[in-house]
Amino acid sequence: MATITSGGDSEHLGIPKAVFVEDVDSFMQQPENDSADTVIRRLDDLNSKYRFMEMNLLQKKKRLRGKLPDIQICLDMIEQLRNYREKDTNMETNFLLAHNLYGKATIPPTEKVCLWLGANVMLEYPIDEADELLRGNQKTAQSTLQKVDEDLDFLRDQITTTEVNMARLHNWAVKQKQQQNKK
Repeated sequence: MATITSGGDSEHLGIPKAVFVEDVDSFMQQPENDSADTVIRRLDDLNSKYRFMEMNLLQKKKRLRGKLPDIQICLDMIEQLRNYREKDTNMETNFLLAHNLYGKATIPPTEKVCLWLGANVMLEYPIDEADELLRGNQKTAQSTLQKVDEDLDFLRDQITTTEVNMARLHNWAVKQKQQQNKK
């Protein structure tokens, strides 16, 4: 199996790098490659693992893309609260109670906001700390999204390489059978 991949790439979540098989004849002469069917089966297993990793990364990317607009909405709201605090006026707003159900509220000038942290946890923060926390979360989410995109590109290259290797090995096996039938 060591001839199909090289070690895990620490840059790309430990995803093993698929090795392109340039010379199929010499590759098939190696002791661990007893038949084309077993090698193709091993490559197919590797391809399935790559597809599974791709699916997980796509889900992670979707979650991150959903999180970024929510963070931006929170940052915009903090900015609005700051503006009303500086004017020393009440803020009239509608807030979401449930899907398509809003409530009207009057918010007095405030120094504190409450943020949902997840797992049914809400904490009160001073406005400046909340802004700092949200900006840090936004920056982290953006850099993670960029890393996920890079990992997906790397993974797609490995999938392509594996599929090309499978096709080349299949063609080699067909060619071998044709030569044996001629004899």
